[in-house]
Amino acid sequence: MYAEELLSVIPLKKVIGQLPNNIKDISIDSRSVQPKSLFICIKGYTVDGHDFAQKAVDAGATIVVSEKELQLEGNVAQVIVPDTDRTLGLLAAKFFEYPSNDITMIGVTGTNGKTSVAGIIHHMLVGMGEKSALSGTIGFNLNGVLYESANTTSDALNTQQMIFRAKMEGCRAMVMEVSSHGLALGRLAGVDYDIAVFTNLTHDHLDFHGTMEEYGNAKGLLFSQLGQDFTKNKFAVLNADDPWSEKYARLTSYPIWTYGLKNEANFRAENCNYEDGITTFDMITPEGKFPVTMKLLGEFNVYNILAATAVFYGKGFPMDAILEQIEDLNPVRGRMEKVLTDLPIQIYIDYAHTPDAIEKAIEAALPYKKPGKKLIFLVGTGGNRDKSKRPAMAKKASKADYVVLTTDDPRFEEYDSITGDLAKGMLHDNYACIGDRAEAVRHAVAVAEPGDIIIFAGKGHEDYQIIGNTKYPHSDADIAIKAGELKFVK
Repeated sequence: MYAEELLSVIPLKKVIGQLPNNIKDISIDSRSVQPKSLFICIKGYTVDGHDFAQKAVDAGATIVVSEKELQLEGNVAQVIVPDTDRTLGLLAAKFFEYPSNDITMIGVTGTNGKTSVAGIIHHMLVGMGEKSALSGTIGFNLNGVLYESANTTSDALNTQQMIFRAKMEGCRAMVMEVSSHGLALGRLAGVDYDIAVFTNLTHDHLDFHGTMEEYGNAKGLLFSQLGQDFTKNKFAVLNADDPWSEKYARLTSYPIWTYGLKNEANFRAENCNYEDGITTFDMITPEGKFPVTMKLLGEFNVYNILAATAVFYGKGFPMDAILEQIEDLNPVRGRMEKVLTDLPIQIYIDYAHTPDAIEKAIEAALPYKKPGKKLIFLVGTGGNRDKSKRPAMAKKASKADYVVLTTDDPRFEEYDSITGDLAKGMLHDNYACIGDRAEAVRHAVAVAEPGDIIIFAGKGHEDYQIIGNTKYPHSDADIAIKAGELKFVK
């Protein structure tokens, strides 16, 4: 792209030196700089891109965008701007030619359920013959190939690049998990969403947002940023059972579809039944009542399915096609996912790491608990993160017969600090504090007897633990299976 054309989107800037004719790439990581590229200096939590500008020039960058003039050696032009984070969004969208304008963009936000709802929508689209991409906590799924991503919502550059790749691969839709961090930090700058979905809002991320009010306001940005262009067929999907939906409804002028189990909504569920690994219910829709049978477990998945149904109905898909796809859905990876084994115990892995999600995971498993048998729940939380939610997490976990309190990604925090905070919320004495997560998993299996259910919560699909700054391989499922074979297989 012509350099002057690319830089034209920056209204306030100072150019030092001679601009090159063309720019072939944009980068915010000096290690990935290609010849004839533009490097943007971003201030991160631990490093400052300004400190790596010379390395970027040495690697071939011909333009450096920064917030201050730098002493750089080499054939490079500098562009000084007030805010490189905001500039990144402008440049990335321009460089990739605003790809979100050319495909249907579906954003899913909320404390719990983002991964499940986004995954459900994506897989239903594929099942209906639509080419779709998916990005979020599990990674970037493009035509069945999964690429790793560092955050639920990637930075503005990677976000635009992913949407561009989806467009070039012929995808007609892209489904994205939208985090409060991503919204507050401007990682979604330049993304033109067509559909905004809200799951729920419960206690989480207060170490970043400070208060629930600020947390909720950050989520609301997705709805206010739908815009005002009524020539586009946009709409919002809101959970009628969550009071935040009333506020979000006021943040957009586009049509709204609602769903829920308790309050009046466009899509509701009645007569829910959970048994034999199957969930059944009656779905009340604008076209009447329909019986639903699905392999997804628990009330929270009923909510997830109602949200997805509202998305498809709003897009004009017929109810018979929607219901057919629901019946074919398999559990989302790491979300109350049953581990298939020959062991005499039932094992589930789940991503639950908030009080609300823990409560829902236990409620989902209780219908399958046999009389006289135990429900064992392992719960961990991350180190150097929101400590205020830890007692509440353990309080919800207390609904299980036996609880193992452990760590998630301890980072730099001592094990005893994490498990001690959790233990403050326990409502009974049938629990153990074991900071080493692998040992905690083995302990959960050791106290299990035939017929018991174990839920390993907090890691879900993740196959690692972060201790310090290092990722170490870790799989709750693999460790549990090995421990179970030693205990039960003679």
